[in-house]
Amino acid sequence: MEKARTDVLYYALKEKGYPDDFCREIAYKQMNTDYTATRMLGYLYRVSNPRPEDVVDEMLAILSDRNAIIQKKELEHAQATINRIYREGL
Repeated sequence: MEKARTDVLYYALKEKGYPDDFCREIAYKQMNTDYTATRMLGYLYRVSNPRPEDVVDEMLAILSDRNAIIQKKELEHAQATINRIYREGL
């Protein structure tokens, strides 16, 4: 059975030597989607020994990107709805 991306992230953080509560917070509370966990794993594989502060900065950047994507999708949906109403009426 394949491990969840959050589990893979948790163990990757543990392997880097971060405290357990730090690893759990990031993997299971903050980066708890496949998208965010995969992005963080990419960062951890690229950067040899990031300081905890750098990991948190990257986490915040990933979450910001994710929120921007969600907002863009919501705006696109709203615009499509408005366009449909203009075409077809209420």
